[in-house]
Amino acid sequence: MQGISKENANAAKPLGGYRLYEFCRFRFDPENHLLECEGSPIPLTPKAFEILLVLVQNGNRLTTKEELMRRVWPDSFVEEANLTVNISALRRQLGETPSGQQYIETVPKKGYRFAVPVTRVSLDLPPTSQHVSPAKEAAREAMASAEIPSIRDGALSPKSTKKRSWWPSNVVTLSLIVVVLSGSVYFLYRRTIPAHRSHPPRRLAVLPFQNLQADANTDFLGFSLADAVITKLDYISELYVRPSSAIQKYRSQAIDIPKVAADLDVDTLLTGTFIRDGDDLRIACQLIDVKTENLLWKGAFDLKYDKLLTVQETVANQIIRGLKLTLSPSEVERLKTDEAVSPIAYEFYLRGVDLYSKGEFPMAIKMLEKATEIAPNYALSWANLGKSYSASGSFHLGGSENYREAQAAFERALSLQPDELHARIYMANMFTDTGRVEQAVPLLRAALKTNPNEAEIHWELGYAYRFAGMLQESVSECERARQLDPGVKLNSSALNAYLYLGQYDRFLDSLPRTDDVPLIVFYRGFGEYYKKDWEQAGKHFDHAFELNRSVMQAEIGKALSFGIQRQTAEGAAILGTLEKKINERGVRDPEAIYKIAQAYAQLGDKTSALRVMRQSIENGFFSYPYFANDPLLATLRQENAFSEIMSTARRRHEAFKMEFF
Repeated sequence: MQGISKENANAAKPLGGYRLYEFCRFRFDPENHLLECEGSPIPLTPKAFEILLVLVQNGNRLTTKEELMRRVWPDSFVEEANLTVNISALRRQLGETPSGQQYIETVPKKGYRFAVPVTRVSLDLPPTSQHVSPAKEAAREAMASAEIPSIRDGALSPKSTKKRSWWPSNVVTLSLIVVVLSGSVYFLYRRTIPAHRSHPPRRLAVLPFQNLQADANTDFLGFSLADAVITKLDYISELYVRPSSAIQKYRSQAIDIPKVAADLDVDTLLTGTFIRDGDDLRIACQLIDVKTENLLWKGAFDLKYDKLLTVQETVANQIIRGLKLTLSPSEVERLKTDEAVSPIAYEFYLRGVDLYSKGEFPMAIKMLEKATEIAPNYALSWANLGKSYSASGSFHLGGSENYREAQAAFERALSLQPDELHARIYMANMFTDTGRVEQAVPLLRAALKTNPNEAEIHWELGYAYRFAGMLQESVSECERARQLDPGVKLNSSALNAYLYLGQYDRFLDSLPRTDDVPLIVFYRGFGEYYKKDWEQAGKHFDHAFELNRSVMQAEIGKALSFGIQRQTAEGAAILGTLEKKINERGVRDPEAIYKIAQAYAQLGDKTSALRVMRQSIENGFFSYPYFANDPLLATLRQENAFSEIMSTARRRHEAFKMEFF
C-alpha cells in the first residue's frame, strides 16, 4: 500500500480478508488508500492518511504523540511540528461531527483521541460495532525523529529542534547489530556475482549533512561526515563519487534536489540530517534516484557520539545495498571498519577536514596535528595533515618548512596504509607544486591503474603535464577529469593549459562562474589581460586582491592592475615585497613564480623578470612551448639571458618528453 508504513499496513489487514472502518458519514479503506464521505473521496496527504489510520485503529483510547511519531515516521527524525500540522490538516478535511465537535480530540500534553465510535467492517465477516479499550501504557518522552523531506518536497532546509530524551540504548544497539549483520551477509553474497555490467556506473553525490539545531560547535560534522562517506566509497569501481570539493558549496543551505543533481551531473543523491544532544547523536539519510524520483534507501540510526567512526561505514554499506553494486574482494576489504581510533582523535580529524575545506589551513593543521598525536596510526589523519601543510606552503607562503612537514606526513600515511589513494594524490600534487613533476607522474600513473575513473588523479596528471610543457596532453587529462566529474577542482584550480596554448576564450569558458574565490577571479582577469581587455582585467585583479590579499596570485594581479593604470612603481613595489617573502620562506610554487616574472616584464623591469623566470624554471616549471609563444614575454626576447634561460627549459622539457612519452 503506497504511502502507509509497513507496521500500519500490517495492522490494517485482518486474517481472512481486509478491513474497512466506518464512522459517522465516513468510510475509511486503508487497503485502497481511500477516505470517502457519503461516497465522495476526500483527498489526504500520505502522512495525514497514516495518522488517521492509527487514530481509528485505537478508537477512543488515548494515542500518545510518541506512538504516532513511531508508527508514522518509523525511520526518520521529525519535529513535533510535523505531527501538529498534519493533525490540523486532518481536522480541516473531516470537519465537525453531527454534534458540532472535532473528530480528533487533543489530550493536553499527552496526545490525541478519536472522539466518535468507529465500526470495523471485515469484508468476509458481518460488521460488528466495537470500541478498543483504553491502554494502560504510560506516555513517555521520546525523541521525535526529524523527517527528511522526499524529493517531491523540493528542498531540504535545517530546522530548529528542541532537546528530547533518547530511545532506550538496548533498542539502538540491537538495530545497529542487525545493520552490521545484514551488511556482512550481503557482501558475502555479492562476492559470488561476476563483476561485469552492461550499464555505466552510477554517478553519486553525497551532500553535506544538515544540522537540525542551531549549534555552531557541531556544524563541522555536516561537511566532514559527508567527506568521510565519500572517502569510504572512493575505491568502488562501479561508482563515480563526486569529491568533497564539489559538494562543499551546499553546506548549510536549502537543497533543490533536481537542480543540485543537474549541477553535479549525477543520477543519485544522498542527503542527510543530524542532531546531537549531549553524548547522543541521531543521523537520518535518504538515497534518491533522481531520474525516477524513487527512494532507494531511507533510514535513521542513533549512536553515542564516541562512535562517530562507524557512521561512514554504516552509510557506505547502505548506499552499496541500495544501488545493488557488485564489489570485488579487494573493495570488500577496503570497506571493512577502520582501525580503532580514539573518539577525541577522530573528532579532531573531522574538524581538520572541515577547516581545510574552508581554506583555513593553519587551523586545519592544528586540529590534524592533535589527531595524529592522540591516534598516530590513523593514516587518513596523516594524509590530510600533509595536504594542509602543502596548501599552506603554497597559498599562504608557508614555504619550505611546510613542504618538509607535508612530505613527512604523506610518507607516514603510506607507511601505515600503502594503498591509501588520497595520500598518493596529495603527495603527487605537492611534488608538482615543488618542481618535482618527474616524481609526481609515476605516482599518478600507478594510481590510475587501480582507479581509472578517479577524476582527481586525471586532473593532477594534467596539472603535472602542463608544468612540463605537455600542453595537449594536459588538456586531455583535465577534460577527462571533468567528464568524470564536472566539479573536480572547480574552485581550487584552473585549466591553464588552454591559456598556455593561446586558446583564451576556451580558458575563460572553463572557469567556474563565481566571484568570491580569489584564485578564480584572478584567472578570469588574467585571461582578459591576454585578450587585451584591460578594463575588465583590472576590475577582476582588484576584486581578487580585495577578497584575499595574502593569496600570491591576488598580489600578482594587483601589480598588473597598477601597470594597467601606468602606476608601474606601485606595481613593482608589490612584486618586490612578494619576491622577498618567497625567497625568505622558501616557497616553491614555480608556476606562480613564473607569473611574477611575467608581471615584471609587463611593468618594464627586464632584469627582475629574467631573474625570476630563471628561478621558476630551476624550481620545476619548464613549460617550454608556452614560454616560446608567451606574448607577455615579448620585451625579453632580444635579451641574451633570455636565450640561455629558454635553452635550460627546452632541455628539461625534452628530457621529460623522452622519459614519459
